Amino acid sequence: LSMCSKLCYAIGGAPNQVAGSAASFFLQIYLLDIAHITPFHASLVLFIGKASGAVTDPVAGFFISKSRWTKIGRLMPWVLACTPFTIVSYFFMWYLPPFVSGRVAWYLTFHCLFQALTTLFQVPYSALTMFLSTDQRDRDSATAYRMTMEVLGTLIGAALQGQIVASAHVSPHCNMNASVNTTDSWHDSHSIPDPSDPLSHQVYLIAAGVIAGVYLLGIVVLFLGVKERDDPYALNSDRAIPFCKGLALTMKHGPYVKLTASFLLISTAVQLEQGNFVLFCTHAAGLRNHFQYLVVTILVSAVVSVPFWQKFLQRFGKKCAACGISWMIPFAVMLVTIPNLILAYFVAFISGLSIAASLLLPWSMLPDVVDNFRLQNPHGKGHETIFYSSYVFFTKMSAGIGLGISAAGLEFTGYKPGICRQSDDVILTLKLLIGAVPAILILLGLFILLFYPITEESRKETKLALEELR
Repeated sequence: LSMCSKLCYAIGGAPNQVAGSAASFFLQIYLLDIAHITPFHASLVLFIGKASGAVTDPVAGFFISKSRWTKIGRLMPWVLACTPFTIVSYFFMWYLPPFVSGRVAWYLTFHCLFQALTTLFQVPYSALTMFLSTDQRDRDSATAYRMTMEVLGTLIGAALQGQIVASAHVSPHCNMNASVNTTDSWHDSHSIPDPSDPLSHQVYLIAAGVIAGVYLLGIVVLFLGVKERDDPYALNSDRAIPFCKGLALTMKHGPYVKLTASFLLISTAVQLEQGNFVLFCTHAAGLRNHFQYLVVTILVSAVVSVPFWQKFLQRFGKKCAACGISWMIPFAVMLVTIPNLILAYFVAFISGLSIAASLLLPWSMLPDVVDNFRLQNPHGKGHETIFYSSYVFFTKMSAGIGLGISAAGLEFTGYKPGICRQSDDVILTLKLLIGAVPAILILLGLFILLFYPITEESRKETKLALEELR
């Protein structure tokens, strides 16, 4: 694989991460503090949106597995077809409608559309890894390129969004007098109040327009720079595995089950960190004026550390590299207990290292699982999209449940948008969502990963056996 092909493939995945990063870090606080919908309704929007994306995964896998080969490939047409609709749904997800009563339905509709359409992109795009090259090192290298660009896309999304919308969340009167507006009885209001500052939602629209442009540019580069290859192992007589049968087989494949269960918990922990970090900085840590710089610090650290993790896993193995995911735990706990500005930046840097490992490893390990399955089922084809779609389904569903529960927890403890100081119960909830809960999930995920059976030696044996099969 040429460096140009790997780079174009990697750039194609960045726009999805740009948009997803902006939503992960800022959608919850946008719904609460700009759109002024209740935390309970925000939890419904976040959970149902993620669930709709998750449900779309196996549906997308089913139809993609039935797709026929075209002049531009079998997967590429899906990537191109969903892009314009994804851009439109993303833009309207940040639009504040003039009506009040149907505002929850508006955000629920466009969040669900956005999540479903990004799934129609993500499943064929991630499965495309298997059709770039037959060589494991080439695929690992392409995955490293992709993860670097995707983390860079996450950085660009959070940085653009953070810098553009920061003015919507910095309240001068909160800095001058923290007691101002703390006695507003928001829950006594019978209707959802409009934002006090009409410019606050306009900056979100500007950010959405910029990110939509980045999205379009990345897809053009992917289409022009990547050539999809047909299944290199399939015989002409081989038939595609029926989707339901293939799904049943994947759910019985031990390495896949262990890998999915492990990173299901780890990705949920990372999503909880992302979804609540801005709220934590704003309301619990006294870092209201620094959250956008802390987010950038996390993501810069993640971008620069992806090449390090790629070299590390090549030398010491992929399971060994998973230890880096746990680095964020002690430092996040320290930030919760000692909310100091210098410590916050140090925690942000360490968290970026861990997030990079958590993003790179599952996508680097999944092709090994697919190869292992191919060796055990040599006369079937079309199973790649089943593996990738079901993996994304489980991780999205778990993240949706986690974000929904966290938003519901804020509702239960009495979160009130638009006030300078939240109650002690809300602050405690945010601390738990940043510190204790992610720590438990990461430790459980790493424990399950101990039983993952594919080692570096078995990977080499599988590679040799597949070469003979070819």
